[in-house]
Amino acid sequence: MTDTAEMIHEDDLPGHESKLEPKPEWQPRYPGSGRLEGKVAIVTGGDSGIGRAIAALYAREGADIAIVYLLEDDDAADTKRIVEAEGRRAITIRADVGIKLECEAAVAKTIDAFGKLDILVNNAGEQHPDKDITDISEEQLARTFQTNIFGMFYMVQAARPHLQSGAAIINCTSVTMYQGSKELLDYSSTKGAITAFTRSLSENLVSEGIRVNAVAPGPIWTPLNPCGGASKEKLAHFGEKTPMGRPGQPNEVAPAFLFLACEDASYMSGQVLHPNGGTVING
Repeated sequence: MTDTAEMIHEDDLPGHESKLEPKPEWQPRYPGSGRLEGKVAIVTGGDSGIGRAIAALYAREGADIAIVYLLEDDDAADTKRIVEAEGRRAITIRADVGIKLECEAAVAKTIDAFGKLDILVNNAGEQHPDKDITDISEEQLARTFQTNIFGMFYMVQAARPHLQSGAAIINCTSVTMYQGSKELLDYSSTKGAITAFTRSLSENLVSEGIRVNAVAPGPIWTPLNPCGGASKEKLAHFGEKTPMGRPGQPNEVAPAFLFLACEDASYMSGQVLHPNGGTVING
């Protein structure tokens, strides 16, 4: 398989938030209320976009954060400062979630730093637009599945020995799982797998007191799309087809991840929330 960094940088993915204009809105919109006080969370893809907004909101609600990211050291450092500005502890962990050993190392570093793990957010993902299925290379197909769904298996496998009753796992799926996407065939397929994984893992762990849920964002303004994850034609009208007529911001998605992580969602498992600009879907 092609070298990870080489393959990703053929189209600049996952992309630097520091270079994006306009900047995505990650700032929490309201004061914290201690809903995650004393908790420890791992957020994959936590350096930018939705992951940064989740880390910021979790920190405001009292959690210490392990920020797992692939390549963007500057973005990860910025997210670490954001968490620390909320009075919480943070560590940054450079890791490819598509590699099992690196997932195991990321969890081990989290336990070494904080002594426990309460919340696992599987947010890291990648996408590559292709107009025809024959344009999808074997390497791209394997890499997209490796990052988007294999990585979730690897992170959960590494985290499982440390998750006690009351813990939460939240996976990031997508509106494309429900609508389909003619330019994101491999990406949409992984998101379908993630939803099935979420429901099945919930059945597997619910008797242990561990809740597993997912969030399915619609078009959200993050580095993923403008840095190579969407065609120029799609970017020109990004989010306009939603009923709200605009793309969402990361801080409009993060509250769904907070709800599913805290005791407010104590009677929810195997479910998917849909911050997608008003698109009505089944499931």
